Amino acid sequence: MTSGTSQTISVNTTPAGAECEFLRQGMPIGSIASTPGSLVVRRSKHDITINCSKDGYEDASFYNNSGLAAAVGANIAVDVLLTAGLSSIIDSAQGADNEYESMVTLTLRPEKGTEKVQDAGDQPSSDDVADAAEKAPAGSMKPIENP
Repeated sequence: MTSGTSQTISVNTTPAGAECEFLRQGMPIGSIASTPGSLVVRRSKHDITINCSKDGYEDASFYNNSGLAAAVGANIAVDVLLTAGLSSIIDSAQGADNEYESMVTLTLRPEKGTEKVQDAGDQPSSDDVADAAEKAPAGSMKPIENP
């Protein structure tokens, strides 16, 4: 066998604290309540979709392709010599010769309308300046001279 029939997949998100659901063939196979976190999954020839969500942010997804583990080729060559390929057949049937991306990083974007963007040309209104002047201790504000 290459490295067993299960594998840990770790998920980090920016910002942290997202909830992530793991789906294989459209069916839930597990979840992470709050990122960063990890989930142990059964290896399979089927890909996994990881969907992450957090209040105030757009959902983000990662398609985790089930590919052959790097050690499979060497293991098969040795296995053919020692067991006539029997253990490689078992590994393949159990999905142990497949491997997923073990570290996944996703960035969640703020939902539209929840992020205040300030342009470089934005200036405080005269009301903002007057409010600040009222709240400042007496004598702490000095006029700025224009050049």
